[in-house]
Amino acid sequence: MPADIGTFLFRSLLASAVWAVLLSSTAVSAQWLSYPAPGTPRTPDGKPNLSAPAPKAPDGKPDLSGIWEAHEQLSLYGEYKSHFMDLAIDLKPAEAPFQPWAKALSQQRQDNEHKDDPLARCMPPGVPRINTLGAFKIVQTPRLVIALYETTANSAFRQIFTDGRPLPKDPQPTWLGYSVGRWEGDVLKVDTIGFNDRGWIDTGMGHPQTEALHVIERFRRIDFGHLEIGMTIDDPKAYTKPWTATMKVDLLPDTELLETTCENSRGTEHMVGK
Repeated sequence: MPADIGTFLFRSLLASAVWAVLLSSTAVSAQWLSYPAPGTPRTPDGKPNLSAPAPKAPDGKPDLSGIWEAHEQLSLYGEYKSHFMDLAIDLKPAEAPFQPWAKALSQQRQDNEHKDDPLARCMPPGVPRINTLGAFKIVQTPRLVIALYETTANSAFRQIFTDGRPLPKDPQPTWLGYSVGRWEGDVLKVDTIGFNDRGWIDTGMGHPQTEALHVIERFRRIDFGHLEIGMTIDDPKAYTKPWTATMKVDLLPDTELLETTCENSRGTEHMVGK
């Protein structure tokens, strides 16, 4: 099997591992999966040096640009081992305490085998779940950071404005919210509000959210090949206090995103759950 086709199949399977039993999705043929990216530091044998120092943007800020992916086990069955399945996987129950109705809904979603997950209907995964399930590309400019996602939602993207604007006063509820960012040293702090109440915070636990959700993300590039994302969930209608998870993602060097489309008109008769 040619290397680029092998990479394409691996990426497609990894990105769809959890929802493959829920929906039908198709990806177009692979493009630029083995193209050496200019400016990538390399070891003497020509391989990307992922432990090289984190790059700087022209304005002196850390440059978060690149294609990133969480390398965690996404299996829908058995013990949860990823932030995609349980965002609070590293926390004790008391550190991410539910409101009573939210705990009951989480249990219902698990008992019903995740049938009502919005991913099964080609909806966006929501924030921060969209960072946990597949490859995403960060494009950083001085006044705007763009994130492009290889996910089941067609053409999913986020705009994180770093031009000093405030969050909107009365936002129209959306799947991915409205984001503004500012630098705190070498960390990009991103505040996002304006969500609808239909999203799931994760897949296995089915942590719910309401329109009161405020997500705070902190992006820190550790070195050339590694990025740390802190994610705080502040939703007083669903949880008794804010809680924070931290996840590391790895750079995917010398590659590009794959176009992924979601088609929900086939195979729905095989969906699980009650």
